[in-house]
Amino acid sequence: MFTATVTLPGFRTPSSQVHSPTYTAAPQPGHEYYLPHNARLSPNRSPREFVKQTRNGGVSLRLVDQDNQATVPVYGYGASVEGTLDIHKRDGITSVEVQIEGTLMLEEVAGGGTTNCKLCLNKSILWVKDRIYEAPCPRTLSFSLPLPTTFSDGGKTYSLPPTHESHLSGLPGFRARVDYSISAIVVKPNIIPHAVKSSLLGGGDWAISTPFEYLPRTRPSTPLPPPLVPAQWGIVETPQWKVFPTLIHTNQGGHDIMVKLYLPASRTFCMNQSIPFHVMFSSSAMSLAAFMPLGPVIATSLKKQHTRIQVLRQTTVDVRNTFELGTRTDIWRVDCIGEGAFRHAGDGPHWVAFSGEIYTSPDIKVGGFKAGGFSIKDCVVLTMTPPDSSKSPFKELRLAVPILLATDPYSRDVLDLIAYNGRYGPPSISSSDELGDTPGLGYDS
Repeated sequence: MFTATVTLPGFRTPSSQVHSPTYTAAPQPGHEYYLPHNARLSPNRSPREFVKQTRNGGVSLRLVDQDNQATVPVYGYGASVEGTLDIHKRDGITSVEVQIEGTLMLEEVAGGGTTNCKLCLNKSILWVKDRIYEAPCPRTLSFSLPLPTTFSDGGKTYSLPPTHESHLSGLPGFRARVDYSISAIVVKPNIIPHAVKSSLLGGGDWAISTPFEYLPRTRPSTPLPPPLVPAQWGIVETPQWKVFPTLIHTNQGGHDIMVKLYLPASRTFCMNQSIPFHVMFSSSAMSLAAFMPLGPVIATSLKKQHTRIQVLRQTTVDVRNTFELGTRTDIWRVDCIGEGAFRHAGDGPHWVAFSGEIYTSPDIKVGGFKAGGFSIKDCVVLTMTPPDSSKSPFKELRLAVPILLATDPYSRDVLDLIAYNGRYGPPSISSSDELGDTPGLGYDS
């Protein structure tokens, strides 16, 4: 049902593919909340441990407060990486340290270069041998390393991005990766001076490392509004829904068609729930009759649809993260991550209305973000593409509306309010400056 577009052959202006279109009319601040990390596990579920050992069994790394089914440790907004180091072979140890590290790696294929940005680096020395008292290393050492909520790059401050990876094949192309890890080093000098470090000789440092995922949870600050209802003259508008008007221009005389797309005013949606919408077409009776073969179809086959509504995700990479001669130097790709289904909602002499839901792909785990030269933006895109533009009575339509995808649904649960204790952070994307102007996005037919 969902397609992932790796290359962009369908766009009409190849020379502009290397440069990112931009977005406007951003969802406003306060429409999305970060949830603190302690809400990741249900209140009735006991925390579990993630355990990893060195090959020789000398050291065990234990990370607490983890889901028992997780293959790697997972942390959320404002979390601390907490756990213990169990030292099973303590002879000859002189020091023990642990650190967490986050890295943003961007690479542009075909001469664009590579850049690495340190997102976080938090190091703690857990124990150092006292040369006077010669006390042995403790069997267990506890640690707690807090994750920051922001990082700085190029003089700007960004929210700490989630673990994510993306690439664009071909030329130009890119590879982008955000990853995090925790590592511990147990220092054991060699017993024999100048000898090669070897476990057989009883010397050599022990190192243990494991990646972890940073997945901040977010949720809309308001519930989805009640659906709109049609009346004699069309859809009755309410403040809980925002209207996005545009025109379908005629090709061969006659009247243009007014199009109104309605989305919930917050435009912040849980990625695991459907996105409701309404759309109304209004014009003269003759123009509407000519348009209906191109309009929404109440059918299961998407290939027969000339009018479609989708969620498109734009992933952008810019190693330089700057402008050159007034032009951005980024590369981007577009994926369809959601498809909508229409149903007839009402009609009159000069209008026809449809409603429906857009269902996003279950593979989507993170919402939009911007981290230096790496960004993800989502938008609802309404399109009408005639099968033959030279013979069609109407020109094509593309209307893009920026949205935010949250990891969790809205909740009025009192237990949630107690557990979260008011610890909400800012939205992932909170200003129109970050989203820019409306893009002319296409899709694969």
